[in-house]
Amino acid sequence: MTVKSASAASSNSETTRAVVQAFLAARLAGDTERLVALFADEVDWLLAENPAAPWIRPRSTAAECAAQFTELMEHTVPEDARASVDTFLVDGTDAVLMGHVSGTVRATGKSFEGPFALHLTVENGRITRHHLYENSLSIAEACTP
Repeated sequence: MTVKSASAASSNSETTRAVVQAFLAARLAGDTERLVALFADEVDWLLAENPAAPWIRPRSTAAECAAQFTELMEHTVPEDARASVDTFLVDGTDAVLMGHVSGTVRATGKSFEGPFALHLTVENGRITRHHLYENSLSIAEACTP
């Protein structure tokens, strides 16, 4: 275990918070170029595979991670998409966001919703970890005709 000085930990936390806020703003704006710039070249991406949802699949590069937003918008109804962040915790290089997400699958017209938790790690000003935990059953059911 490495012990860091309080100022180093504070600096890491400030950088992490700023990068995560930029990530959220880029997602909201649909700015995939900015998302590519925010993700590291290689990303530890975790999102339980969901064969019913084509936008939920393994990813590992900055471009693949940024493309998830575009794919999500292609398969869901953008005007029905809702996400709220209730908790935003930062500790050094790690950030955890918790909240609620909902939407409608374009192909079926069915809705999904549920809580989510997102664990991000920021190193050298870029996102190196993106682990998303969500209600995959609700999404799978909404994707099934």
